[in-house]
Amino acid sequence: MTAETAQNVGARFSRQAMLAARERSWAALGAIAARIVPGMTETDAAAVASECLAAAGMQRIWHPSIIRFGPNTLKTFRQRSAPDTRLGDHDIFFVDLGPVFDGHEGDVGDTFVTGGDAQMTACATAARELFDLTAARWREGVTGTALYAFADEQARAMGWRLNHATKGHRVGDYPHAVHKAGNLGDLDATPVPGLWILEIQIAHPDRPIGAFFEDLLIA
Repeated sequence: MTAETAQNVGARFSRQAMLAARERSWAALGAIAARIVPGMTETDAAAVASECLAAAGMQRIWHPSIIRFGPNTLKTFRQRSAPDTRLGDHDIFFVDLGPVFDGHEGDVGDTFVTGGDAQMTACATAARELFDLTAARWREGVTGTALYAFADEQARAMGWRLNHATKGHRVGDYPHAVHKAGNLGDLDATPVPGLWILEIQIAHPDRPIGAFFEDLLIA
């Protein structure tokens, strides 16, 4: 990956369309999370995600919907979940979506809890807070590598462990992959607004649970 090509876009790219794709993706995620209930398997939840995304008017997916329950929240995007995991009455789960709207890629993710486990709630909240802190650091003007070094430092200070295999990435007009931009955490340049997804995945220091939050970096 070179800084000269990592932030290229296609001829039809529109920042307004990127923001609209982001907004529609978040609306779909909210609808999906509201329908995920204890007793479901991750396969059940993936079917709900497909229904909600279709109803939202998505053109296609650019990455499969990823929904993790319980200990599977520690898994990265490419790792397989433990099979037949069911969501418990007091449990944690996250939803990661990658739909395409009007030729532009959305990518959003958030963590939720069922029941009243205080540590699970704290974990979900910490992922959002760490995202906000790291996004604020980005707005000061730093490289992608420095950004994730900051996220690691902040996670430790907050009492959580950052998953270094989850390092953020490019989005854009579909397919962004033609630009071969690589990971945000490996970018030796300042990420420009509206093209990069900041991913935060943390793990509880003692329990087999984690949390995930991602969103588009915007000014």
